Amino acid sequence: MIQLESLRLRRGPDILLDHASMTLHGGWKIGLTGRNGCGKSSLFALLSGHLEADAGSLSVPADWRMAIMAQEVPALDQPAIDYVLDGNTPLRAAEQALRDAEASADGMAIGHAHEKLDALNAWSLPARAAEVLAGLGFAADAQNNPVASFSGGWRMRLNLARVLLADADLLLLDEPTNHLDLDAVLWLQDWLQQAPQTLLLISHDRDFLDATISHILHIEQQRLTLYSGNYSAFERQRAERMAQQTHVYEKQKAQAAHLQKFIDRFRAQATKARQAQSRLKALAKLELIAPAHAEDGFSFSFPKPLKLPNPMLDLVKVQCGYGDTAILHDVTFSIRPESRLGLLGPNGAGKSTLIKTLATQLPALSGKFTVGPELVIGYFHQQQVDALPQDKTAFALMQLAQPKWEELQVRKELGRFGFHGDDAFAEVKRFSGGEKSRLALALLVQQKPALLLLDEPANHLDLDMREALTMALQEFEGAVILVSHDRHLLETTVDELVLVANGTVTKWEGDLDDYARWLRERNKQTSSVSDSPAGTSDNKLKRQQAAQKRANLRPLKQAADKLEKQLEKLQQQLAEVETKLGDEALYQADQKATLNDLLARQGTLRKQCESVEGDWLEAMTALEEAEQAED
Repeated sequence: MIQLESLRLRRGPDILLDHASMTLHGGWKIGLTGRNGCGKSSLFALLSGHLEADAGSLSVPADWRMAIMAQEVPALDQPAIDYVLDGNTPLRAAEQALRDAEASADGMAIGHAHEKLDALNAWSLPARAAEVLAGLGFAADAQNNPVASFSGGWRMRLNLARVLLADADLLLLDEPTNHLDLDAVLWLQDWLQQAPQTLLLISHDRDFLDATISHILHIEQQRLTLYSGNYSAFERQRAERMAQQTHVYEKQKAQAAHLQKFIDRFRAQATKARQAQSRLKALAKLELIAPAHAEDGFSFSFPKPLKLPNPMLDLVKVQCGYGDTAILHDVTFSIRPESRLGLLGPNGAGKSTLIKTLATQLPALSGKFTVGPELVIGYFHQQQVDALPQDKTAFALMQLAQPKWEELQVRKELGRFGFHGDDAFAEVKRFSGGEKSRLALALLVQQKPALLLLDEPANHLDLDMREALTMALQEFEGAVILVSHDRHLLETTVDELVLVANGTVTKWEGDLDDYARWLRERNKQTSSVSDSPAGTSDNKLKRQQAAQKRANLRPLKQAADKLEKQLEKLQQQLAEVETKLGDEALYQADQKATLNDLLARQGTLRKQCESVEGDWLEAMTALEEAEQAED
């Protein structure tokens, strides 16, 4: 079990936890909740040994192995599946012991090493790793690709796979669903439900929490409170607790006022002095509990669209894809002002490709694609979030979006999205993923869109902001098309579900539970086909298919490689300029002209780097989607 005794934990001058005592039993699956900045990640760092308590004690069983997701993955040449298996340290240690024993020709040691490997079921672990990678969206032939060949989001999936394969006693998962699509979230949910390990999970996906955890550990006002049950049960219990706390507080406040009134009235009277003194002691002992305190959450809304063309978008037999590669065929449907669609589909089936086409970011390869007159499209996607100018402040970006606003109005608008005080003047490069997403949403609102195209808008948003987004979408007067792995957001904001699969776009007649069952059945069928002898017999056909795949992907890979080389060249030029700017002699009066030229050159190169990097990220995304579609 994990035990905390009178624990105090600081981050800088801020006290995150004070006098925290708690016992968490082995085998529990615990959701760690609380507002951003309350100390959830710091508690993880404490458990994993990266932080020390300022007071009190933490006890974790000495023989427990712990696995936590790393936040970065180096660009390794190592195959992805080997990188994942490295997370199982007992396996790698036993394999090394066998190699050492064989090198020394020690028969006894060789036997012991084999016994250890058998105890670990080592011979089945590569297949287990392949199963985990497949569940997280990695195609079979991609599992042996170098780690360096994957984008940042896919590398985070590799880190998650390492944790799941680690054979640890305690799993610490901090927002594991952030880089997953709905299919992978459903798979991970099933995996964690069956996992025997103790789990401590930070997540802002309420449906995921409901399905996977048995207890909630809530951080609020520097205190830890344990609740039994899932997240929905926690919400009910906390509401009851707050109501009771408010009642007790009001009762204590009335009692204190009564005592104080007696003291004030009779303190000066000799005959009543002793009674007044006793009441003064009683008042001192009366410890008023803190009033129930629900902090103000986020609240925003989308303004009424200026125009609502009908139809907004009309597609007739449209092909969607990249270059000469069509991913979706014969797409035919209309988007009207009342449309509220949620896009479902397996990983790599083309959901993002469809949304990019609807946003006119990708041209239709064929067919008839009509955009309504004066249609304003609000398009939210992760690349847009990542492309926010790093050296700009939230205040400056909002001023650009609303140049006629006074400072007070700009700050008030930013406040609705959680940017208060000095936060409004902090540079974007200092923001967390959640802060960047909130800023991107704040800027999107200013466009007054009639059609919202939202590709995973809830990534990095906490529960309060997700609820604010849900309410804003419910009240929005335009049309919505949404891709999200947050089932609560889907269920509460869209009216129709659309399935993107097998190169087609069709209406989904069931609900999200039906989709989860369909997906599991589909995965079973895919797995059985790949495991059958017929699935591996025709090597010639496989070679032909692989050659065709390479031919289809070549233009996209060439475009990505060209942009990467261009970016490297620009970064090298920028580094040279910044090296020159480090020369102290440059800041003499007679060097002013040269200094100004270099500063101008630095600004130009930075903008060019940002632009080319954005193009390169889009090219890599297109390549990844095309690779998945080919699979």
